[in-house]
Amino acid sequence: MNRVTFDEDRCKGCGLCIEACPKKIIKSAKDRLNAKGFRPAECVEPEKCIGCAFCATICPDLVIEVEKDVEQGKE
Repeated sequence: MNRVTFDEDRCKGCGLCIEACPKKIIKSAKDRLNAKGFRPAECVEPEKCIGCAFCATICPDLVIEVEKDVEQGKE
């Protein structure tokens, strides 16, 4: 399975990753604030991640890391 991780304490909640995600599985956290007082982005349906890394590419603060499953697509 592909995995998206966020360095939540560095996220400024700009929302660029939310807009860039083709699967629309990234949202702003509604229940917490980070160390800077922002609502950090989070992946709410990680099982639907396709590993495109659009979110990580557009993030101006480099807080997103995408790990692609190398076994995905192999039979």
